[in-house]
Order: sequence, then structure tokens, then C-alpha cells
Amino acid sequence: MITALEGTPEGARLAILLALASAFSHACFGALQKGRHDPWVSRAAIDSWMIVFAAPLALFLVPWPQGIEWAVLAGAMCIHFVYKLTMALAYERGAYTVVYPVVRGTGPMVTLAFAAAFLGEHYGGIQWLGVSVLSASILCLAALNLRAAPVGRALLIAAIGWALVAGVTVAVYTTYDAWAIRLWENPFGFLAWFFFLTAFDFPILVAARRGVAWFRPLMWRGAIGALAAFVSFGGVMLGTRLGKVAEVSSLRETSTLFAALIGWVFLGEKSTPARIALMGGIALGAVLVQAG
Repeated sequence: MITALEGTPEGARLAILLALASAFSHACFGALQKGRHDPWVSRAAIDSWMIVFAAPLALFLVPWPQGIEWAVLAGAMCIHFVYKLTMALAYERGAYTVVYPVVRGTGPMVTLAFAAAFLGEHYGGIQWLGVSVLSASILCLAALNLRAAPVGRALLIAAIGWALVAGVTVAVYTTYDAWAIRLWENPFGFLAWFFFLTAFDFPILVAARRGVAWFRPLMWRGAIGALAAFVSFGGVMLGTRLGKVAEVSSLRETSTLFAALIGWVFLGEKSTPARIALMGGIALGAVLVQAG
């Protein structure tokens, strides 16, 4: 049982591995949502498959929530709906390589502050420095991508504004989810119900606006995205159960490195010496957080 590893060196190492797996899968997840399709429809397709995959686990394999656990899940549903909404609004207006780094660069510093304030976790000066280096490198990478983006200025400003809101929401849900999963005796019970209940909003929203014909061309894309979401969000939540929230979330933000790799390999984007240096800064920041 994974809970037996809490507070052990093995648990700390597993938290690191979960964070890195989450980082890679989240970069893939973001690319799948943005892609060439409407981000609202892509997210609805992903969530539809999340319902299919999570339903048998939640309804038949893990215990049903009791008492306050229903209220905790309701809070998670509200927070993640706001996150998904702001991400869709940002992706609708801006390029993946601009929006994604802004979101991921905003989150770590705010998450560290929230974890210290609300979860009673303590971080040293080197860890604050590491998070600062990581966030600054990610945001500078976004600025470089912004200058190269072939989109109108008004749309870019709107995209960045929504991306900043999404980044703060990332910090909110990371802190909240870490608190929530620690309440459950069985963390997999929380994850099953979390994925099941938080996946209904976008399919209902998009179906009400467009009917159900949108689902067919995105069927396999949605299934792959749902599996990536399980690894991405489930991995980071299990990681925060085993390790400190800001340490795990900072490692997860190395997803920007994987996003740059995806952009280079699959989207034909070129890397410059400045981009490579900033990606090195992201890696350095993550190392400093762990070293601290």
C-alpha cells in the first residue's frame, strides 16, 4: 500500500518519480487539448473518456465518500472547473507555446506560498531561490515565444491574462488537492471519485452548445488525453501525499521542458540558444528545490 511509504526515504524517491511522470504526461495532455481542434471540444472529449474509465473504479471498486468527503469533492469540482475554463479561454486566444509556459511559470511560486501558509510546510532559502529561478525561466521562455507568435496583440494580451489566472488556479488546486488526498485513508479512493466527478462539466457544457456530433472525430484523441490526465493529475496528487507540496509541484513544472521538446519534434518549432539557456534554468531551479 502506498500509504506505508509516507514519511520514508523510499516514499520521497517515489514522489520525485511521480512528479516527473506527471510532468511529461501533462505536457502531452496540454498539447492534446490545444492541438488543431477547438480547445473546448478537445477538453470535452478527454473528460468524456475520463468518465468512462473512472466510473467502474469509483462506483464498484473503491469505497463511496462519506460525510465531509462529499463536500471536499464538491470543492475540487468547483476549483478544477475554473481551471479548465481559464485554460480553454487562454488556448482559444493564444499559441500553446505562449500560454502553457505562462500557466506553468505562475504556479510554483504561488503554490510554495500557499503550502507554507495553509499546510504548515516549511521551506529553506535555497528552495525559495530554486522556485524563483524555475518560475522566472519559464516566464522568460513564454516571453520569447510571445515575440515569435504570429497572433494579433489584442488576442495575445487576452491569452496571457487568462493564462495568468489559470496559473494562480493551478496553485489553488495543487494545494487543495494535496490537502484533500491526505484526508482519505485510501488515496486511490479519492482519485477515482475525483476523476469521475470532475469530468462531467465540459461534456455537458459542450453538448448543450453543440450537440454530440463533435465527439466522433475526437474519439481516440480523447481516450489518449484521458489516460495522460490520469498520470498527470493522479501522479502529482499521489506525490503530494508522499512528499512536500511545493517540491513535488516544482518538479512537475519541468513539464515545460517536455512541452518545448514536443513543440520541437512534433510542431516543427526551432530552439535558439536563448531558449536552450532558459530550459537549463528550469532544470536548475528544479534541482535547487530538491537540493534545499
